[in-house]
Amino acid sequence: MMRVLVTGATSGIGRQLALDYHRDGHEVWALGRNQAVLDELSTEGMQAVRLDLEDRQATLEWFAAMTPIELAILNAGSCEYVNLPHFDSELVSRVMRSNVESMAVCIEGVLPLLRQGEKPHLVGVGSSAAYVPLSRAEAYGASKAAIEYMIKTLRIDLYQEQIDVSLVCPGFVKTPLTDKNDFSMPFRLSVGDASKRIRRGIEKRQLEIHFPKRFTYILKALSLIPEPLWIRISQRMVRNIG
Repeated sequence: MMRVLVTGATSGIGRQLALDYHRDGHEVWALGRNQAVLDELSTEGMQAVRLDLEDRQATLEWFAAMTPIELAILNAGSCEYVNLPHFDSELVSRVMRSNVESMAVCIEGVLPLLRQGEKPHLVGVGSSAAYVPLSRAEAYGASKAAIEYMIKTLRIDLYQEQIDVSLVCPGFVKTPLTDKNDFSMPFRLSVGDASKRIRRGIEKRQLEIHFPKRFTYILKALSLIPEPLWIRISQRMVRNIG
């Protein structure tokens, strides 16, 4: 049995991961802000905690009072898109706070707990959106690119401490966040399928868990083409905002 912590556990992928790990017999701490969902998770038998990860002091105080854990899945985040001609800098700041800064605070709080755990594993959830520049994703894509760099660098710096570090880069997954999207989402998966793939990758201690492969490998290949060509290709994908 592992002691598992999941952030962003009141919606989408995070909620499904918390449920699946709990049903597999692990001790789960589910962190989120939606009290109604937290009450449901508590009824399931897990430790459900209401916590605003953007409140640095409260978050670090909570982690300081926690006991050791073996697996931390840092999944919390949000998604907002930029709509030109108005470039909203506050939107960018908001997404960075939600996705990058809150994860950094969690890393600061959780590392001491992982160092006390057996076979510790830190998992950060990014996005395949970081593979290539995508229209309207100036904020979201930049935040996920920052997460990718942060997680991959931590993997290097924590190697000597024998703390495994994995990056999760999903494609489109059917969640309340993606339900708001106003564009085509090829190969969109259910949260159950996404959770299964993530848990399998975590069990194998994969460095990067990306899926579905038929989508993510296309994006990886596109990241290798000359930028002028990608700009021309991407223009065909741009939603008409005129």
